[in-house]
Amino acid sequence: MGYTFMVPAKIISGENVIAELGKHIEGKGKKALIVTDSFMVKFGNVAKVEDALKKAGLPYVIFDGANSEPTDKIVEAGLGVYQQEGCDFIIALGGGSPMDTAKAIGFMSTVPVGTKISAFMHKNIDMEVPYLVAIPTTAGTGSEVTKNTIISDTENNVKMLLGGPSIIPALAVVDPTFTMTAPPKVTAATGIDALCHAIEAYTSRKAQPLTDTFALSAIAKIHQNLPLCYADGKNVKARFAMSLAALEAGIAFNNASVTIVHGMSRPIGALFHIAHGVSNAILLPACMEFAIEENTERFADIARIMGVAEENTPAKAAAEAFVKEVARFCQAVGIPTLAELGVEKEDFFAQLDKMAADALESGSPQNTMRVPSKDELIEIYKKLF
Repeated sequence: MGYTFMVPAKIISGENVIAELGKHIEGKGKKALIVTDSFMVKFGNVAKVEDALKKAGLPYVIFDGANSEPTDKIVEAGLGVYQQEGCDFIIALGGGSPMDTAKAIGFMSTVPVGTKISAFMHKNIDMEVPYLVAIPTTAGTGSEVTKNTIISDTENNVKMLLGGPSIIPALAVVDPTFTMTAPPKVTAATGIDALCHAIEAYTSRKAQPLTDTFALSAIAKIHQNLPLCYADGKNVKARFAMSLAALEAGIAFNNASVTIVHGMSRPIGALFHIAHGVSNAILLPACMEFAIEENTERFADIARIMGVAEENTPAKAAAEAFVKEVARFCQAVGIPTLAELGVEKEDFFAQLDKMAADALESGSPQNTMRVPSKDELIEIYKKLF
């Protein structure tokens, strides 16, 4: 059996590596669209990119409208700026929202006017697209190395998982100094998102030897360093370790896909407007409790990587220790409950059928070794209250 393994054409990493951006994008375009959010402007992160572009003599324009979970409307607005300003390549700066928005702007800039982005649902997006640079400011989404983008279809109230080789950024810039401005809550939510990516990639039906290597390395780094970053956001060494872990986890799930957590998370985000990383973290313990039954050896491996089981601990006991550890770990970094986020149980339960159907429609739960039924997904959702 053969495997396909995809990564960006180039990855540069290190503290203050953004200063070297110019030499890596020479000849890639004449005018950049910087896709970001207003917080990145406020915190001075956009200024670092501007300095690098000015140093390289490259003109640019800023679109800072990617302030929330990306929607088709946000993509349309950014695409309008890209076209009106005569841009020919894109730089994404921020968390998952700006990067997902930038990816969508890129491929939508090549299609006929009037084409809806929803037309690309369940399609393999493979076309010539503008050169895309991805600069993450959180250690979580791994979007800087992935072939996917998640865009909300506002007409149908669905989060669309869109993907294909064209979406993978050409250049990933992993500079931990950008993550220093992330507050503890964002650090925690994005860090758990990366942990979900790594765990799901390692336990996916589509796992392969290379993804296993990246996934286990990411899990070890996150388990050790996320609490350090949560406690002290200025810990550069821990921040860099988390940045690398998020990248490794991104590479892992980019090639092995995600499973039940992400499948169930997207409907919560779409219907209750909860940040992706937070909804993942809320689901993680209950989903893992379900998933370990038919994949105990792999979950036992993770327990040993986390140091909550010995090499000679029986697989079932080790897998159960893993479930307890992820629950403890999420609590230790302050992950809230749905109730604490203001979601009413009655409102949540009213959406159970739609959420379970949408989760299955995404295809992600089917990558779990223990494939859940719609009724089983509903029961897992109920456990969140």
